[in-house]
Amino acid sequence: MGSSAPWSSSKVLLDIGGKRYSTTVDTLTQREPHSMLAAMFSGRHTVSEDPETGVVFVDRDGKHFRHILNWLRDGIIPILIEAEYQELLREAEYYQLLGFVEHINMQLNRKKEEDGSGPELTRKDVIKCIQSERVRFRGVNLSGLNLSKLDLSFVDFSYACIQKTCFRGANLQKAKFGNVEGHGSDFQDAYLHLSGAILDRANLQSANLQDACLIGGSLCEADLRTAHLQNAKLSDTNLEGANLEGANLKGAKLGGANLNRANLQRAYLRDVDLRDTQREGVRLNGANLLGAIR
Repeated sequence: MGSSAPWSSSKVLLDIGGKRYSTTVDTLTQREPHSMLAAMFSGRHTVSEDPETGVVFVDRDGKHFRHILNWLRDGIIPILIEAEYQELLREAEYYQLLGFVEHINMQLNRKKEEDGSGPELTRKDVIKCIQSERVRFRGVNLSGLNLSKLDLSFVDFSYACIQKTCFRGANLQKAKFGNVEGHGSDFQDAYLHLSGAILDRANLQSANLQDACLIGGSLCEADLRTAHLQNAKLSDTNLEGANLEGANLKGAKLGGANLNRANLQRAYLRDVDLRDTQREGVRLNGANLLGAIR
């Protein structure tokens, strides 16, 4: 039996992959108001319940759902091993809990910082290098460096490790980032306009590209899962085969972009204009397309 009755502050009984949970509508809707859970219990949609028990079934692994409820109730991040964080991240992405996803990624990056080796160069070393005409950092470990506001135009970062590297406000015109390992890197307000920076097959999972300009760039087959692309300028950008699962593209400009074979499952595309984009074979299952123009 379906129900679209007002749920307001009423008790909710959930069956998540066989595990039973009890909570309230307030818990499910207040901390993450743009999530899938908030949408389900907003009263705007029909939700299927068991006609006898009133239980709502969700076909997901229920192992970590208690951590999701604790986050929604109190903003608590559990202490887990890396493999469990990855499992929890998958569930948080499915439910489109953008705040929770961000905090889980912060925890994962902290663990990598503790376990991983440091960068091979300092900011001063990089500044000295970029005085030369042709600069290459191919395969160099630049993880965690603050390279904000530098003129890094034409620099070749191919195959470099730039995990959690900060490029905020940097000039990256015609820079090359092919095949980089850039998990959690920060490109907010960076200028990557060329006829486009090259980021083909780059791993930019959870990277911050908010307000970045990538007009005409190439992100072919790049890994942009759960990346922050709010207000990013992606007009005429090649995103063919890119993995944008769970990415936040709110307000992004995508006019003329190539989204053929791109994975946009569970992506946040609210109010995004998808007209004039190429979308052959694009996957949009579970994407938030509220107000999107197609």
